[in-house]
Amino acid sequence: MIRFFGLSHISAGFIAVLVGYTSSAAIVFQAASAAGASADHISSWLLALGCGMGVTCIGLSLYFRSPVLTAWSTPGAALLATALVGVPMNEAVGAFVFASVLLTICGVSGWVEILMKQIPKSVAAAMLAGVLLRFGLGVFVSLGSQLWLVALMLLIYLVGRRMNSRYTIPLTFLGGLGWAAQCGLIHFEAVTLTLARPVFVAPAFTLSTLIGVGIPLFIVTMASQNVPGIAVLRANGYQTPVSPLIGLTGLTGVLLAPFGGYQFNLAAITAAICMSPEADSNPDRRYLAAVWAGVFYIITGLLGATVVSVFTALPKELVAAIAGIALLGTIGNSLTGALLDERERDAALITFLVTASGLTLSGIGSAFWGLVLGLAVLRITRCPK
Repeated sequence: MIRFFGLSHISAGFIAVLVGYTSSAAIVFQAASAAGASADHISSWLLALGCGMGVTCIGLSLYFRSPVLTAWSTPGAALLATALVGVPMNEAVGAFVFASVLLTICGVSGWVEILMKQIPKSVAAAMLAGVLLRFGLGVFVSLGSQLWLVALMLLIYLVGRRMNSRYTIPLTFLGGLGWAAQCGLIHFEAVTLTLARPVFVAPAFTLSTLIGVGIPLFIVTMASQNVPGIAVLRANGYQTPVSPLIGLTGLTGVLLAPFGGYQFNLAAITAAICMSPEADSNPDRRYLAAVWAGVFYIITGLLGATVVSVFTALPKELVAAIAGIALLGTIGNSLTGALLDERERDAALITFLVTASGLTLSGIGSAFWGLVLGLAVLRITRCPK
């Protein structure tokens, strides 16, 4: 049992959850509010999402012995924040169920597995590097507003790397917390302990809502979340079968949608934290970081909005710095893998640049379009002259 309590695993799992909540919890609040959710409903949403992500992270990671990290659909929440305005809550839940059923069908049919076999590792690595670039840049952007805090964290990280310490990231995070506390940058005055309670909403199905909300939610989640999530697994060398991952996350959404679990999918950015060398030098043991992320997901779900308020009490520069620093190794490895094969370098470069640009077309994010354009370039450059 001792192997389950490695500090580097616990730290990576905690940082992954910290980044996930602080970067997108506000969007989930907006989505719930657009549907007319009360405070009890919002608390139930956080409970369903946290427990759903936690159970799937723990179960899938232990079963496949791979760092499988799931998440709520952030672009899906952004879509819902506008699409649910004026939509009754029970019809919104019906759209959630419908979108999750479509995900389940995709997993059972196996077509996602066939698609991913057509994506070269160099292109997948380039997309991952493009997705993570802004987090690496965020470390140095934060220097402008909190110079000494971020500089101290960078120094601890570099010294830890020099000493080849397994605990570089946790020590960096603790050092940042200590400095922030000493400087009075952490504010817990408004934090109160509140347990979340489930609130059941019976789904109602109307054709207009299923087409106007359910189908776009499914497409955005598949294109902007699951495809990058699969690419992260492949780029880090994990050949975990994709179909059961998509199918089980979809089924989780079907079961938890009436309580606010609007959509579950594979994570990309936070998953990369659990797949980094800092989580464990042995790739075969990095799944333990995802297991711990699942534990923290369940805790945050049970505590609901309390945990979100705790996360928001931390300086935004500290969160940005620890997220970027934790991903530096992964960004470097991804760039190396992307540009290693000269024959695929042009396609990988286009994929990286388009993904990093933040381009959004038809409501679908840059990771998907980077992948599409990269594969198109690859096809062109491989055509016989």
